[in-house]
Amino acid sequence: MFILRRVERVFLVTIFLSMVLLFTLNVVAREVGGTFASQLAWIEEAVRLMNIFLVFGALGLALERGRHVGIDTLRNALPDRYRILICKITDLAGCAFAAYMAYLAWQLVIFVLGTGQRSPTLDVPMGWIYAAPVVGFGLLALRYALSFIGAIQRFNTYDDANDDGTEAGAV
Repeated sequence: MFILRRVERVFLVTIFLSMVLLFTLNVVAREVGGTFASQLAWIEEAVRLMNIFLVFGALGLALERGRHVGIDTLRNALPDRYRILICKITDLAGCAFAAYMAYLAWQLVIFVLGTGQRSPTLDVPMGWIYAAPVVGFGLLALRYALSFIGAIQRFNTYDDANDDGTEAGAV
C-alpha cells in the first residue's frame, strides 16, 4: 500500500506542477505576444487533459483519506456491530459500482479509439482521455476492496498521518 500511495502522490503532484508551469508559460507567452504565443496554442488543451487525469487519479487517495462526501452521523450513532456491517456493505457496494464504472470507461476507450478521433491541437487519439476514468475508478474499486478486507481503515480520519497511514509521531 505504501508504494501505491507514494506513486499516486508523485503522479498527482507532477501533474499539478506541470499544469501550473504550462499555464504560467502560456500567460507569459500571451503577454510577450507575437508568433511565439500562437505556437503554444496546445497548452490549454494539454492542461485541460491533465486536469482530467488529476481529478480521476485522486479518487482512490481521497477515499482512503476519508475525503469523499459522506453522511456519518447515523453511522457513528450505531452500535459497533451494526456500524461494521454498514461499513462492509458500503465498501462492497462502492467496490462493485467503481469496478462497473471502470468497465464502462474501458468500453468507452475502445469505442472512441475505434472512431479515429484525434484532439485538434495535440493530435493524440481522443480515446486516451477516457483512460483517466478507467484508472481512477479502478483505484477507487481497489481502495473499497482493501477497506472491505480490512487492509486500510478508511472510516478513521487521520489528518496527521504518515505515508504508511500510521499516526504522525506513532512508533
